[in-house]
Amino acid sequence: MAKIVIDPGHGGADAGSNYNGRREKDDVLRLALEVGKKLEQRGQNISYTRVNDVQYSPFERAVMANTAAADFFLSLHRNSVRNPNTINGVEAYVYDNSGIKVEVAEKLLERLAEIGFENRGILERPNIMVLQRTDMPAVLLEVGFIDSETDNQIFDTKFDEIAEEIADVVARYAKRFPVRRPPLYRVQTGAFRNYENAAAMANRLQSEGYPAFVLYGDGIYRVQVGAYEILDNAIRMEQKLRKDGYSTFIVRG
Repeated sequence: MAKIVIDPGHGGADAGSNYNGRREKDDVLRLALEVGKKLEQRGQNISYTRVNDVQYSPFERAVMANTAAADFFLSLHRNSVRNPNTINGVEAYVYDNSGIKVEVAEKLLERLAEIGFENRGILERPNIMVLQRTDMPAVLLEVGFIDSETDNQIFDTKFDEIAEEIADVVARYAKRFPVRRPPLYRVQTGAFRNYENAAAMANRLQSEGYPAFVLYGDGIYRVQVGAYEILDNAIRMEQKLRKDGYSTFIVRG
């Protein structure tokens, strides 16, 4: 069973694209809830960035998925262009052209093309926040153009089939999504540019019975203690270290 976050784009004051009174935020919310229901029926663990008409920033949506330690992130949208009824079809956006996310995107477009949409292919979009900031494989799917009568007819008349195909594709790949562990909490007691200083502190901590180690990154040697899935355990360790005279703070990652 995979943990999948479904992200209905836009919401609240941000309606997304509009066409003849039709709003993107409404279409994608309805579709997201239906896809989620069908994924749950297939035994997947589903959560949403929104389940009603509220607005969250793209960054907040990425944080929600990361905090949930999701295995896959699917953002649902509907496209638009300046001149209505000039372009049709489905597109998928990914951060880069690598990994399982590309396979999922390809299969989603293939299945939706079988329903009747034109397959417009996959685009790399590293500047899209929900693709850039999510820690798990992520796909942004544009389910037709909202200003295309052709695509709207497909969306409305084959709505259940669209949701079924999206859910089926994601569920079929679920066993292959990289398993993500929740971020661990560690207690940091020092940061040094000189390795010898960091090693000296770590050795002193170890001699006092603490599970200390040195991590290197960005030119800094960090001395940290423990690695805890539960924050309360890290807090107890921090309190003990402070009683022994160490300056500390808790890091997560």
